[in-house]
Amino acid sequence: ANYFSKFSKAPVICKLVGRKVLDGVGQPTLEVEIYCTVKNYEKRICSIVMATHSQIPENALSETIEADEKERNDSVDTAVEWVNASLNTMLRDLESTDQCQADKMLGEYFANKVEEKKEIEKRKKEKEEEEAAKATPSSASCHPAPTPKGTPKQKKGRKSGKKVPVEANALPPAEPAEPALCGSLAIGGASLAIAKAGATISCVPLYLYTALLKHTQESPKEMTLPLPMVTLLNCEKSSPTKLKLVKEVMLIPAVQLSLKQGIERVLDIQKEITRILESPSKTPPTLKRISHLGCLTTGYDSLEQLLLRVQTACNNSGVELGTDMYLAINCAAHELMDYDKGKYEILTGTFKSPDEMVAMYVEMINNFPFIIALIDPLRKEDRKQWSSLCCALGSKCYLIAEDAATQISKLKTNQNINIPKCSGVVLKYINQTKVSDLIELTGILDGQRHITILGSPDRESSDESLVDLAVGLGARFLKLGGLSRGERVAKYNRLLAIEEELAANGALR
Repeated sequence: ANYFSKFSKAPVICKLVGRKVLDGVGQPTLEVEIYCTVKNYEKRICSIVMATHSQIPENALSETIEADEKERNDSVDTAVEWVNASLNTMLRDLESTDQCQADKMLGEYFANKVEEKKEIEKRKKEKEEEEAAKATPSSASCHPAPTPKGTPKQKKGRKSGKKVPVEANALPPAEPAEPALCGSLAIGGASLAIAKAGATISCVPLYLYTALLKHTQESPKEMTLPLPMVTLLNCEKSSPTKLKLVKEVMLIPAVQLSLKQGIERVLDIQKEITRILESPSKTPPTLKRISHLGCLTTGYDSLEQLLLRVQTACNNSGVELGTDMYLAINCAAHELMDYDKGKYEILTGTFKSPDEMVAMYVEMINNFPFIIALIDPLRKEDRKQWSSLCCALGSKCYLIAEDAATQISKLKTNQNINIPKCSGVVLKYINQTKVSDLIELTGILDGQRHITILGSPDRESSDESLVDLAVGLGARFLKLGGLSRGERVAKYNRLLAIEEELAANGALR
């Protein structure tokens, strides 16, 4: 039977099934299931669940959050429809191991959908302009005398207008977020599901299959695990405490530790910080809440107070910061900007200009050298200050763009990672991102000597594929959140399993 099986046709995709499911925070997302024809029989091969990402800041208005949730729900419904109809037909009879062709077809399908949307918007705009043109004569005759009232307003506008150009010159305006096309989850979901199916059919783990795709079917002799960035504390910027500068405090185990040893030390520190925060002295009730990132939610009045608390927890756990463990700080600077003042609010009532922020970060790293990474220390629009920060701190600290990086589609097209100038970018597998996109982009990053960080989106699912992708692509860091939620812990467990497997095969570098 095994002899004759060598002559059978290669397994081909026979069916894709899209399903609306819930992610780790109870929000709708997309599941894609793949069936293949294997030796003339239809067989279920695998399924994946997509994670989703919100660009809405945590202190957004409730109306904005509700609108975002409705948009997300509509997008998932559209994605399910695409998978079960168009993509199911388009990908049928394609070999499950032909990732390149699958991603090419998915890319063309998505490009057509983008053009369709543009055409619809163009027609809508033309119709509105026609209706406005028809309405203009009648509206002018109905309101013959608005001129006298408009005159003082124009004067006022002229008066206030003196300051506006100065602010505009001093602070580049925020670039609008690139809207996600409704249904785009279907593209990323189908691509990842096909990659997982290809790995299953080839009888290799997804991380090795990804490495083979990246290195054109040449199996790497040794593989390096990405260093985990484990979120210890989530500092809410909307909390009553003063400190706004820090969104996440993350622990990075030293390179000389195995992943297992590093995770054990992180757990010890986590237990100790929980004990300190729950001590009866100064503990608001909010400190016991677990954030969606899988860590404790807390707040502090100063950066020094926060770092001293973390340092105390490390010392009490027998871990030395700067030797056994390092820190990374996610500043999420785009959430700090007060556009009326043209400055960042780092503490309640304390504002700093972009240039002052650079000086502050230089002082911070000099005072706390165990901080080896800053994520989004500035908005992406402050390119001049990013460049200054890289010149001042590039040799001491990783300066990483997460929100400050453009979307993967733009990075891949422009091949320009230095806008803004940084050490590397956090890549997220969301929306229309395909496996081939990640492979191509990490190759560009490697060639430009930038580091690659794969990161979990805000709304994570229980799917573990991201870990395999990070290992296979050779990412330097893996940003998964904390160790206190099932959908995030599952990924750490997968990373530990890969370490064990590589070590057993003598392939762990």
